Amino acid sequence: MKNILVVFTGGTIGSVATGGTINTDSSTAFKLIQLFQQRYEDHRQIHFDTIQPLQILSENLAPRAWKTLIEAIEAARPDRYDGIIITHGTDTLAYTACALSFYFNSAKTPMLLVSSDYPLDHPKANGLENFICATEFILQKNEPGVFVPYRNQHQATQLHQGTRLACSLQLSGDFFSVQGKSYLQFANRQFSLVNPPAQRSPAQSTPLKAEFSERILMIKPYPGLDYTRFNLDGVDAVLHDLYHSGTACASLQWGENYSLLEFIKHCGNQGVAVYLAPAVKSADAYQSTQALIEQGAKIIWNMSIESTYVKLLLAYGNFGDQREIMEFLDKDIAGEHL
Repeated sequence: MKNILVVFTGGTIGSVATGGTINTDSSTAFKLIQLFQQRYEDHRQIHFDTIQPLQILSENLAPRAWKTLIEAIEAARPDRYDGIIITHGTDTLAYTACALSFYFNSAKTPMLLVSSDYPLDHPKANGLENFICATEFILQKNEPGVFVPYRNQHQATQLHQGTRLACSLQLSGDFFSVQGKSYLQFANRQFSLVNPPAQRSPAQSTPLKAEFSERILMIKPYPGLDYTRFNLDGVDAVLHDLYHSGTACASLQWGENYSLLEFIKHCGNQGVAVYLAPAVKSADAYQSTQALIEQGAKIIWNMSIESTYVKLLLAYGNFGDQREIMEFLDKDIAGEHL
C-alpha cells in the first residue's frame, strides 16, 4: 500500500465551467480522485490523504500563497508519505514549481504538481492523465525532488524538473522545459529517460525560511520600454528579463529613457541592485550584454527567468548580506543550472 498526500489548491483542475465562466469549486477537487479510481485499475493499492490549504485560480496567486502552501505541507509531515501531489492552475505553475523546488531542496519525498488545460469535465482535459503520471512516478520511480508531469495536446506526457519548467507558450496550453529538454517521457505506463541529467557534484542541503521578498521588481523588455515609468520606492532589487540572445537595449540612440544602461546607473544611485536573466554563458557575448555587465548589472547565467525570479525572492527574503545573496544565487540547489 502506497500512501500519497494530495494537496488541492484550486486552478482549472479544480474548477467547473458554468454559464460561460470557469471558476474554482470546492467539490471538484475530490472529483479528480474519483475519476482516477474509476480509470485506474490498481487504485486499491494506493491510499490518498487530502488537504486543501488554498482554493484560487492561479493567476490570483501572490508569493505569500507559497508560504501558506509550504506550511500546510510541512504540517502534514511529508516524511509519512511515499509521495505528494499538488494540484495547481497553469498560469503560475512554473513559478510555484520553482518555489517548492528551492524550499524543499533536501526533501526525500517526491512532490509533483498536477494541472489541467481544461476543467475535468471537458473531453480534451489532460488533468487526469497528468495525475496518473504523477501517481505512477511515485509508484515506480520514487525519486526525491519536485516534478511536473504534463501532456501537451496530441503528444506523449512529459515529466519536467520543477526548476526547469517554463511558462506556457503564448496562446497555447502547452508546456516545455527550458531548451525543450524535459526529464522523462511517460507512455503506456512506462517512463523513459529523455535527457540524462549532467554529472554534477551532489547538491548541498540549503535550509531556508519560507520567506519570499515582496521588494523585487521584474521588468520585461520590449521596443520602446521607457524606464522613467518605474518608481523604485520600496524596491531592493530589479530583475530585468532579456531577449533570447541575452540582450536588452544598451543604446542611447533613442534617448536616455530607453537605455537599460542609464536605468542601471539610476538604480545604482538609489542603492538598488540589478540582475539580468536568462542568458547562456559562452565564450562570446553581444556588445550590448558586455556593456550592461560593465555598468554594474549582475547576470544570472544558465537559469530560466522563472527560476531566477523565485530564487531572488528567497534570496532577499532569507539573507541580508549581498555576499550571502550572491552565494545563494550562484549555488545550484535544485537542478536549476543548465
